[in-house]
Amino acid sequence: MNATNGLQQADSSPAEVPATPDHGSSPAIHRVAILGTGKMGSALAARLSEAGFELTLWNRTPSRAEALGLGPVAESPAAAARGADLVISSLTGPDAVRAVYLGRDGALSSGAGRRLGVGTRFVEMSTAGADIVPDLGAQVRAAGGTLIDAPIVGAPPLVRSGDAAILVGGADPDVEKARPVLTAFGTVRHVGPLGSAARLKLVANSMLADVILAAAELQVAGEDAGLNPDDVFWILERLVPALEARRAGYLEDRHAPMFALRDLRKDLDFALALFARSRAATPLTRASSELVTAAATATPDLDITAVLLPYRQAARSRGIVTPTAAAAR
Repeated sequence: MNATNGLQQADSSPAEVPATPDHGSSPAIHRVAILGTGKMGSALAARLSEAGFELTLWNRTPSRAEALGLGPVAESPAAAARGADLVISSLTGPDAVRAVYLGRDGALSSGAGRRLGVGTRFVEMSTAGADIVPDLGAQVRAAGGTLIDAPIVGAPPLVRSGDAAILVGGADPDVEKARPVLTAFGTVRHVGPLGSAARLKLVANSMLADVILAAAELQVAGEDAGLNPDDVFWILERLVPALEARRAGYLEDRHAPMFALRDLRKDLDFALALFARSRAATPLTRASSELVTAAATATPDLDITAVLLPYRQAARSRGIVTPTAAAAR
């Protein structure tokens, strides 16, 4: 919520390519390794399996990868990458990315000092900040491989249905070679050289925070004003159609995580650090970051719609019990 997890709809522009899974344009890609099988990595694996790719999986907790039943589970990132035509990583943050690529038995090392990756295509799909990708790119090139960054905008269900947006940064030839795999997930937009997609994903998740908080504030404010909760959400969703994916959070106070608050908090920290370098004025996003941080401190593992909870608590403290709050009791 890696993510922007159900709040973005891909628009149509010349730089975008609709999702049309097709191996024919790059027949060399048959074997794909996926490093990290959390919520997003699992969705990536399921989609590629349905598209007919041969998978090898790795996860820090092997049982989670084994439970997917989508291919052999390697004992290390190095073992997973060995023999793969393309290696995808979907990990929790920069420390995990460095460990999985550069650590002992990492994807770029056999564990015995011999470098892997010669001729291998790597696709880094984590939301791990703007700094990790250039450094990783240099390490991959030194190992003889190629790297593109390709964070996903959309929740795991959108990946599973092939309706996500994939932001891609990298050299044109490297992007085109990976495109037959990436188009299985949705619409591919090549946004510039290596690292550009990681930066744009931080813009996207900052927008996500601003929107999700505005919707939470106005949902409760409308209910407090005596309006029917369904009518309030209807107008909010009318203005931001992708809110529909999070209806349960706003109307039923059910916050099962598609994109956990702790992860949005992490991404906002990365984003504000990036924006500070150019001295960009971001007062709204800074305010959103403070509210997300407070919510994540209280309920880190709930979905980002849990930013609504402090507003409901404030309403109850004023003696206002909205229909939604009453139904949730």
